[in-house]
Amino acid sequence: MTPLNRLSFANLAANGAEQLAMAAIPLMAALTLGATAETMGALSAAQTLPFLLFSLVAGIWADRMPRHLLMAGSEASRALLLVFVPLLAFAGWLDLVSLALLGFALSACTVMFNVAAQAYLPAIVAREGLPAANAKIEFTRAAAVFLGPGIAGAIAGWTTPAWALAVSAITSGVTAVLLLTPGMRRDVATTERPPIRHALAEGLVVVWRHPLLRAIACCAMAWNFSWFVLMAVFVLFAVNTLGLTPAQVGIALGAQGLGMLLAALAAPTIHARLRLGVMIILGPATSLFAAFAIGAATMAAESTAFTLLVSGFFLFGFGPMLWTIGQTSLRQAIVPLRLIGRVSAVQQVATLGMRPLGALVGGAVGERFGLEAAIWLAVVGYGVQLAVILLSQMPALTALPPAMEEEGAVA
Repeated sequence: MTPLNRLSFANLAANGAEQLAMAAIPLMAALTLGATAETMGALSAAQTLPFLLFSLVAGIWADRMPRHLLMAGSEASRALLLVFVPLLAFAGWLDLVSLALLGFALSACTVMFNVAAQAYLPAIVAREGLPAANAKIEFTRAAAVFLGPGIAGAIAGWTTPAWALAVSAITSGVTAVLLLTPGMRRDVATTERPPIRHALAEGLVVVWRHPLLRAIACCAMAWNFSWFVLMAVFVLFAVNTLGLTPAQVGIALGAQGLGMLLAALAAPTIHARLRLGVMIILGPATSLFAAFAIGAATMAAESTAFTLLVSGFFLFGFGPMLWTIGQTSLRQAIVPLRLIGRVSAVQQVATLGMRPLGALVGGAVGERFGLEAAIWLAVVGYGVQLAVILLSQMPALTALPPAMEEEGAVA
């Protein structure tokens, strides 16, 4: 099995474990611990805060250490954390505080895995093969997003959400074993050990000075703020306002994975027929349509609302998947290999670091002005992220730009 295939299978298992846990934790909070909109927002913020706190440090590690070992260590740590949750739940010792701490720790593991995986790929795949390789990797992630919430919702409906976390623990353990088996290429991008401050500055400066990387980061910040405004209140809105069952919530969230799957399959064809810039812009554009569909569900009858939610989450999967494949390939193609971990980490901060703020704002708006108000705030945010990318140089981009000059990475 080639390193790329091993990475693909590991990515499938790791993202499957993450999606099970991400769906099970809010279901447990809403169904068994009596969470309010504000506490759900705080819980969501705890799950996302590590992306802001640890991504840059993870990027430094990914540029200095064997990346497959970092990925394996993160998944082994996740498995150990998750083993204790069902035990606490069944003993009656699990509360919202411990659930928030668990979400924080699990997300810290995800930060390391994601940064290391993105840095590992350009070391094992030729530059011209990056779009196809990223499509393959993202297909496995889409499969996890498609299957994970539905499985978690079904398990929660049949038994309790704690069992979904137990399944997540087993899946993470399998991932760690797969990454440690012979065949994963040992890779360290550089033997240099610059001071931490200088190492962080290099990645930040590269992103800020490159107009395409800067536009991608700013668009991602607006997208993720809006996404977590929405996700902070979505489960409460679906369960309490619309009266959906846990299984229906899982189906709606799983529709995002279906959209991601189809987009990953179609990405090579779309990449061949459209300019790269247009392919990347499709993500922000379809996200705005998706947000409008979910916003319309606040005013629709129950049966129609469920259809709108499924449609909205499908679009949230399809367009952003094309965005992810396109902008990840662009970044990996133009950034020097010795910097790719740190630049990927900066992008992850931009992409995911806005999540705690969005979650807190979404929870606060939902608590004070109603769940529907928070959903429409997210719609406005998606209008902003589309405007950001349309006003950049992205619409004129036709293909992968040339690699950056090593000496010009940081001045």
